[in-house]
Amino acid sequence: MTTDVTARAAEILKDHRASIDRLDAILVYTLGERFKHTQAVGKLKAEHDLPPSDPSREAAQIARLEDLARRADLDPEFAKSFLNFIIQEVIHHHEKHQDSGA
Repeated sequence: MTTDVTARAAEILKDHRASIDRLDAILVYTLGERFKHTQAVGKLKAEHDLPPSDPSREAAQIARLEDLARRADLDPEFAKSFLNFIIQEVIHHHEKHQDSGA
C-alpha cells in the first residue's frame, strides 16, 4: 500500500512540476513581450524629450497590480515589489535611450 501511495505522490509531484515549468516559460515570454513594448515607449520618450519616469502612471500601475493580486489570491506586497522591480528596470532602459539620443 505504501508503494502505491508513494508512486501516486511522485506522479502528482511530476504533474505539478510540469505545470510550474510551463508557467515559468509563460512568465519569461510575457516579460519579454512586455519589455518590447516598454523599449518602444522608451525610444518614443527619448525622441520627444519626455522624462524616462512617469510617477503618476507608475503609481496607478502599482495600485492596479495590487488589486489584481488580491483577486488572484497573491500577496499584494509581493506583487508590488515585483512590479517595482520591473518599473526600475524599464526606467533604466528609458534612461539609456535618453543618453544615446534615441
